[in-house]
Amino acid sequence: NQLKKDFNKEISKVIIGQNKIIDQIFIALLCNGHIILEGVPGLAKTLLINSISKALDLKFSRIQFTPDLMPSDITGTEIIQENKTSGKREFKFYKGPIFNNIILADEINRTPPKTQAALLQAMQEKNVTIGNETYNLKKPFFVFATQNPIEQEGTYPLPEAQLDRFMFNLIINYPTRNEETLIVQNMDNIINAEIKPIINSEQLNKFQKLVVNMPISDNVIDFAVKFVRSTRLDKNTNESIKKWLNWGAGPRASSMLIMAAKAYALINNRTTPEISDVKYVIKPVLRHRIIPNFNAEADGLSCDDILDYLLNIIE
Repeated sequence: NQLKKDFNKEISKVIIGQNKIIDQIFIALLCNGHIILEGVPGLAKTLLINSISKALDLKFSRIQFTPDLMPSDITGTEIIQENKTSGKREFKFYKGPIFNNIILADEINRTPPKTQAALLQAMQEKNVTIGNETYNLKKPFFVFATQNPIEQEGTYPLPEAQLDRFMFNLIINYPTRNEETLIVQNMDNIINAEIKPIINSEQLNKFQKLVVNMPISDNVIDFAVKFVRSTRLDKNTNESIKKWLNWGAGPRASSMLIMAAKAYALINNRTTPEISDVKYVIKPVLRHRIIPNFNAEADGLSCDDILDYLLNIIE
């Protein structure tokens, strides 16, 4: 819990408000999970992620995804050059920005699928293959991908199978009026703030192992599995869910729910998660894993509304 307080203290030097988002990012970091951030431009997403990398003493790189971005712009490329010793020409690999600990993939849906796949393969495999050589990425390795929810023209939405590789989907909203006033008043302090490291990668790895090894009771696992299965369409599915969803969440969602609940219990000084911990992380884990249909849109329902409905009826 002290680590969490120190983390919040450093991040609050540059980010005013957004406490729940910062909590949920911290949970994902403890679970070694990747995150999709959705929010309109100007909500300090880049500043937030850069500040997190400083607080954790990790290397940060930002990649602006554009329609002409090539896979080699992410992974790196081989260049022919002359060996000064032998005089022979040979290939030398120059690493791309993905060879850092925290990657901000800005507007990931603006680049074509081939380039998206280069990033998503690295997320899954934790390595990059160029020619006949495989290069391991740094540990820990986190991807924060942003999507602009407004401009959809000229975008390439991520397929569901690729979205499933992200642990959390977090929605960043506008600050409150008081928060926005504080942001404007403190702009100089925010720009010049110095973020101090509170932990290193080895210590972070120890906390991640604590999360993995945390015991959990069967009734909490049963609730998580029951909730995820309630989003799938079969003969036992709730009639409203049948009406609103085209597709439900897969088994990875159940695993992610349990892992995130463990991390949330840990930062709240508890030795095992409870059902309330699972409920706290349901929306970030599931909102990008269920696919509403036109009936839900016609009824004015978002993914979060459908998940709220399920939270009310599942015990």
